[in-house]
Amino acid sequence: RNLGRPSVRSLNHLMRSHRCSAGRHHRVINNKKRIYHLPLTYSHLIRLERNTMMIITAVMTLMMPLLLVVSAFNTSPQSSSSSVSNRVKSVNYFISRECNYKCKFCFHTQKNTNKLGIGNAKLGLQLLQHSGTEKINFAGGEPFLNPQVLGELCQFAHSECGMAVSIISNGSLIKSEWMDRYGQYVDILGVSVDSFDPATNALIGRGTGDTTKNQHVSRVLKVRELCAQHGILFKMNTVVCSLNHREDMNEYVTTLDPYRWKAFQCLILQGENAGGVNDLNDARELQVTREEFDAFIQRHSEQSALIPEPNTVMQNSYLLLDEELRFLDCSENGKIPSQSILEVGVERALSQAGFDDDMFQKRGGIFEWTRDRGDSNDSSILK
Repeated sequence: RNLGRPSVRSLNHLMRSHRCSAGRHHRVINNKKRIYHLPLTYSHLIRLERNTMMIITAVMTLMMPLLLVVSAFNTSPQSSSSSVSNRVKSVNYFISRECNYKCKFCFHTQKNTNKLGIGNAKLGLQLLQHSGTEKINFAGGEPFLNPQVLGELCQFAHSECGMAVSIISNGSLIKSEWMDRYGQYVDILGVSVDSFDPATNALIGRGTGDTTKNQHVSRVLKVRELCAQHGILFKMNTVVCSLNHREDMNEYVTTLDPYRWKAFQCLILQGENAGGVNDLNDARELQVTREEFDAFIQRHSEQSALIPEPNTVMQNSYLLLDEELRFLDCSENGKIPSQSILEVGVERALSQAGFDDDMFQKRGGIFEWTRDRGDSNDSSILK
């Protein structure tokens, strides 16, 4: 249908304003006396409107990720309070659930092989930095199954975000070449050491090989040597369970001389290691009583680096980010993920974390976590 014949003056104005778009929908008839413009038809206007909406939709689609980032950073002074920054000073990031060991008590099992691209992972680190994070701990799974990603994140966290960097590993895949390239960005390297007896390690699932060929202890000693060569603070993590709670580790611990030695009481979490339908592990038979745990701690009480953490201390006092950068709420004896910090920002996700910051403070969650970089070849800095 024809919308009517506008005046020549109005059409001239339209042509000047929309020469590139509207001009294509006009035919010009030029006689010797004057120029006539045929009017826009209804179909022309509909086509123009559709094209315009397509352009607007495309622009909004491209702009949406940027708007989300700006929204996450653009917090008000009230929301960027000191209480938030104090609560996120130290964060643990499980970059992947993938692992090459099969520890029976593990409560972060390989239920998927997901991991973020390096760009999103770095963005997550920037969001944490903006919110007040001072130390990032990379864990898994086994983080060294993704050595390139791990190395780049260590470099970015240290060099671009100014964070202290620590790693928790089973020690089986740490190569001297990786340490030569990325060791300079690492402050603390922790290795899981649950026993110094090959048979016990094999029963736990820590390492490969049978009870006589398990090589976990020799790998730990190698990692300790690499840490000394690169001036990295060496840490030990031990899960006290029914298979090792009577062991005396004093001689080996004294030789290794760790900067910190965490001893954890074996923890059961629904959906991970409680023997349920969807659980990959059943660690119920590996549990120890509080009395058995305390006896292990007393046996090693002369080790100045020892930090005991029973279930009541450990369960809710760690900020855990999963492979999707979601905080994990363990307060109900399971793991309930928050929304991702990439989607809603750190503060809102933190409100869903079930984090006990008072217990974090009481257990000594804040300590000297930056190594001395004055002389990377002096192992005395590990004292």
